[in-house]
Amino acid sequence: MASQRLEVLHSMVEAKPEDAFSRYALAMEYVNTGGLEPAVEQFNILLQQNPNYAAGYFHGGQTLEKLGRIDDARELYRRGIEVTGTTGDEHTRSELMGALEMLG
Repeated sequence: MASQRLEVLHSMVEAKPEDAFSRYALAMEYVNTGGLEPAVEQFNILLQQNPNYAAGYFHGGQTLEKLGRIDDARELYRRGIEVTGTTGDEHTRSELMGALEMLG
């Protein structure tokens, strides 16, 4: 079932590579199935193409933490805090600040 979802999401991304939601969904499916490295790759592409996609910073940072890449997670959280400060997404900004604070 999980591999079927990955296949569907891959085909959606291939059909419309610039579609932020499809790429985010693919990254999250990788996270949910334990594919953390491919998830990070998808989050990176997502944020390159759609730098204001706030959830990508939070979940991308969480994924980096799971991989033990704490410095990279901190940097992604900081970038997300900057972006959400500009876009006015206070909810996600608060989550990012909390995540960054938890890392010390």
